[in-house]
Amino acid sequence: MRAVHITAFGENPTVVDLPAPTAPAGGVVVDVELTGLCRSDFHGFAGHDDSVFLPYVPGHEFLGRIAALGQGVTGWSVGDRVTAPFVCGCGDCAWCAAGQSQVCPHQSQPGFTYDGSWAEQVVVPAASHNLVAVPESLSGASVASLGCRFATAFRALRDRAQLRLGEVVAVFGCGGVGLSAVMLARAMGASVIAVDVSPGALEIAESVGANRSVNVTGLSPEEVAAKVRAAASDIAEGGRAGTKAAPGSGPHVTLEALGRPETLEAALLSLDPLGRHVQVGLFAEAPQTLIPRVVALELSILGSHGMAAVDYPALLDLLVSGAVDPSVLVTRELGLDQVPDALAAMAGGTQPGVAVIRP
Repeated sequence: MRAVHITAFGENPTVVDLPAPTAPAGGVVVDVELTGLCRSDFHGFAGHDDSVFLPYVPGHEFLGRIAALGQGVTGWSVGDRVTAPFVCGCGDCAWCAAGQSQVCPHQSQPGFTYDGSWAEQVVVPAASHNLVAVPESLSGASVASLGCRFATAFRALRDRAQLRLGEVVAVFGCGGVGLSAVMLARAMGASVIAVDVSPGALEIAESVGANRSVNVTGLSPEEVAAKVRAAASDIAEGGRAGTKAAPGSGPHVTLEALGRPETLEAALLSLDPLGRHVQVGLFAEAPQTLIPRVVALELSILGSHGMAAVDYPALLDLLVSGAVDPSVLVTRELGLDQVPDALAAMAGGTQPGVAVIRP
């Protein structure tokens, strides 16, 4: 099979022919239809993720059809249209049994702990636990980011932040997961403030539902927080139906999707008392949290790491109903030969919108 192959961190990968995978016991091989180009892939490529061992094939969010079944797999057939979470649970531990495989201590991750989906085929282990059936009615572009970005944003808002109707949420970083969060938060009945340095990203955020956008180019965390709190106050004073924020207050929820210490600081400085912060972005360097402020205002800091396969039906229902359409976030489709340069270019920043790869 053709695949993107990384043999050294930070050096441009190559597209090569590799042996096609075989289905492990309990697992399947999937023919990849579309796969995503995500900021997390860049972190692996840059050597920021200790779980990655060279050489490897990146790619952790995908849509495809089952090509082969491993020994013992039941309930699935060759040709079934599927996706899978980027965190694959072992299926046997107490966490997986409780439906929390995103924190499985024996988890595996395509594109990180084993060869991923920037290839013509990818393996999904523990198929009965990790595979997600995808309705034929959904377009490939609407499903390609469900393995990571869209599902991560969904669980971060619904389950971790427990976002409520009428609340105000500020999304810091409007890349793929941030834009997904903007769209989903509006679908959940919240008012949304989009925060970024890219005019293009903020324009997309507004097109998918952001009530306010805040360009924070060149600002300190304190200045960013002041602008975000002003935007939250503006929403409240505007009398938007159901909004609970009082004039002068900050957002009820902040979500950081970039993974920069200064952005986390700005998010925590923005929050209202008793506010909830959800951290989704991965850090290349360890941040310093504002613990005295967290204590004084009784803030909650919540991590969010993907979503288990068992939780996907509720998200797919939103797509099927038309309440959200992730395909509108897709701005580029690449072939495998274009991927090495696109990955390396992410060192200088991420282009607005979501990029997908067709192997």
